[in-house]
Amino acid sequence: MLSRRTALTMGIAAAGVWAASRFSRGNGIASGASPTETFEVTRTDAEWRAKLTPEQYGVLRHEGTERPFTSPLNNEHRNGIFSCAGCELPVFSSATKFDSHTGWPSFWTPIENAVGKRTDTTFGMVRTEVHCRRCGGHLGHVFDDGPPPTGLRYCINGVALSFQPA
Repeated sequence: MLSRRTALTMGIAAAGVWAASRFSRGNGIASGASPTETFEVTRTDAEWRAKLTPEQYGVLRHEGTERPFTSPLNNEHRNGIFSCAGCELPVFSSATKFDSHTGWPSFWTPIENAVGKRTDTTFGMVRTEVHCRRCGGHLGHVFDDGPPPTGLRYCINGVALSFQPA
């Protein structure tokens, strides 16, 4: 059985890991971006904070993750385009959206030349991070357990997107 002190210490450590993963840098560049990467749309950290909601800022600029099953876009089934909430670049089509039952909007492919990818080794895992190719905003991750025809699942934070119906 855990003592109160051990439980408290574990809770504080977990909160620290969570905070570090959400707010690790303040230079206006998504926290996983390479210092040599450049993007067409750039803003200062203050400009990003003014443009985005706190939730969007945490995800797009600091690679946070929204809680599963909280995004209204998870249940968006109309025809249309999902764009980056940071710069409005169209990144996914509703034609490629599917219900992955994971709690986040999922797509089997992005719009051509819309996203960039890089290796993410946070939390002792090796994953492929997906970001907007125009502003560098963190969108989510891609996994190889999706449906045909690609077999890929782009697991995307809903707060990182905006939706325009067709």
